[in-house]
Amino acid sequence: MTRNTFRAEFEIHASKKMLFPYIFTASGLSQWMADDVTVDEDKVFNFKWEGEDHKAKMVAHRVNSFVKFEFLPVNEEEKEDPRYIELRLEMNELTQMVFISITDYNDINDDGELQDLWESLIYNLKEIVGG
Repeated sequence: MTRNTFRAEFEIHASKKMLFPYIFTASGLSQWMADDVTVDEDKVFNFKWEGEDHKAKMVAHRVNSFVKFEFLPVNEEEKEDPRYIELRLEMNELTQMVFISITDYNDINDDGELQDLWESLIYNLKEIVGG
């Protein structure tokens, strides 16, 4: 199966420090990104979308900067080429504007559908933070 790398960037009127808990913690992510997000004792995040569980490990992060979640494989093929989502907070030094940069590596090959999905999710986040 061929994976697709979708990238998008959204301006958001909030500080990186304010936004970071919304991309780093299960409680923050569950407010805007998924129907629910929990973390178990092994630090495996469980993202619930439309009643389905999607388990992921946080494989990288930097405080107030970025987080990367790699989804646990559900078959042998996925062990070699795992799906992931990276959320990166960036600031334009000239304008002082903050952007959230999304990299979504998955099985969906329709960039228009992914653009609509992420625009909707970021709209949810902006509603929460007032950005």
